[in-house]
Amino acid sequence: MSETNGSDGMKIKKRLNAWWRTRRAAARRDAGMSTTEYAMGTIAAAAFAAVLYKVLTSGAVTKALESVIGKALDAPF
Repeated sequence: MSETNGSDGMKIKKRLNAWWRTRRAAARRDAGMSTTEYAMGTIAAAAFAAVLYKVLTSGAVTKALESVIGKALDAPF
């Protein structure tokens, strides 16, 4: 009976070690973004922010936001 438990323990240990090996290998494969990827991401984020700013400060959106806020403040309690 103890011999069976010992072999089960070894199987679990082997499976756990194999799992850790695959996790470490996966972590080593993708070390992160390169400098050019950071630069492209920064440029894309800045462009998105500029477009969003233009849309939110346009007259139509400003009027719509003022209308929504006005309705919320005038709501009966």
